Amino acid sequence: MKKQELIDCVEAIARQLAEQMSYEVYDVDYEKEGPNWYLRVFMDKEGGFSINDCVDFSHALEAKLEENDPIETPYILEVSSPGLDRILKKDKDFMKNLGKQADIKLYQPREGLGRSFQAELTDYDASRQMVTLTLEDGNRLELSRKEISGIRLAVIF
Repeated sequence: MKKQELIDCVEAIARQLAEQMSYEVYDVDYEKEGPNWYLRVFMDKEGGFSINDCVDFSHALEAKLEENDPIETPYILEVSSPGLDRILKKDKDFMKNLGKQADIKLYQPREGLGRSFQAELTDYDASRQMVTLTLEDGNRLELSRKEISGIRLAVIF
């Protein structure tokens, strides 16, 4: 099974289980680091995903994965919250976080902004894959997702 097919399979199993437990699957990743493969499942729920939620979901998911056995190679399962500074990857992530401050990193620097800056996520057009940001000075900037190397929620205290 190809890597993306495996991720899609695990995500489908996790979503079904999450629905039963009133959780939300935020993201699934399967990466090799050194000699080990890691299956990382990021979960969320209204009010935040606690350590106890991680333990409960990890045990339930582990049982389902063993039952379905979609992964042939040994791996380490990690279940966690995406955190306060969660990475925005999917269309739903952008839509859910409109009005929030984000840390943006670009592939190419923009004049007056550089390569990294903070701005409010003002709008998102999924069909065009365009992100509209409101800068500190009140000006708006529209960027293609292809221009953005990384975007995550800003942690502001």
